[in-house]
Amino acid sequence: MILYTPLSETDIFPADEKAMAKRAFLSHQGRTCYTEKQDDGSYLVLQLLSTDPNDFLDGSFLPGTIINKP
Repeated sequence: MILYTPLSETDIFPADEKAMAKRAFLSHQGRTCYTEKQDDGSYLVLQLLSTDPNDFLDGSFLPGTIINKP
């Protein structure tokens, strides 16, 4: 089945509450990212939220990138 929708996958098929509790919006280098907190305290980038197309060309915001925040 193919769903043609502007919604993200997590909006349609939500993960369990434990997994969702680890997810947060994080500001990094002036850009907003949707992240998932890892066990070691770092954050895994899931999605970049930006209206500037040049932000998506920056490799430090690719999904799967690890962000270390204090």
